[in-house]
Amino acid sequence: MSQKVFATKFENVCAVLEKYGNDPHRLVAILQEIQDAYSYLPEDIMAYVATALRVTPGAVYGVATFYSHFTLQPKGKYVIRVCDGTACHVKKASEIISVIEKELGLNEKKKTSDDLLFTLEIVACLGACGLAPVVMVNEEVHGSMNAEKTAELIKKLREEEGRNG
Repeated sequence: MSQKVFATKFENVCAVLEKYGNDPHRLVAILQEIQDAYSYLPEDIMAYVATALRVTPGAVYGVATFYSHFTLQPKGKYVIRVCDGTACHVKKASEIISVIEKELGLNEKKKTSDDLLFTLEIVACLGACGLAPVVMVNEEVHGSMNAEKTAELIKKLREEEGRNG
């Protein structure tokens, strides 16, 4: 990492820390804002936050791993959440998950595509049982999905990325 990129990376973190007055009681809010900026919580940044807040790295790591909202791995530009709650499971959410894994080269251990475009998250409920099975891409809900519609959605996102990239 170049000096300039390194400095910019930590300038952003310093700005967040300053915004919250370097208050260790605001750790969750600090980590949320940092994750929003980087799409995950890099280890070096968590160590820096610990030092700046005068808490142990274990305290920062403990908060980051306790809350399911936080991730220690980079996420893709498109976070695909597949509901596997009761209504969606009964309507074959597992087939949708299989298609996504096959199309993107993912599996139970590898959740983000190599190009960092897609991340797959399997969730217990998206709160849209009447639309089961449900797939959510970032904040956009897609209801009544099946394997074919899901493959088409991924194709559409890839094409859109080709036009923008």
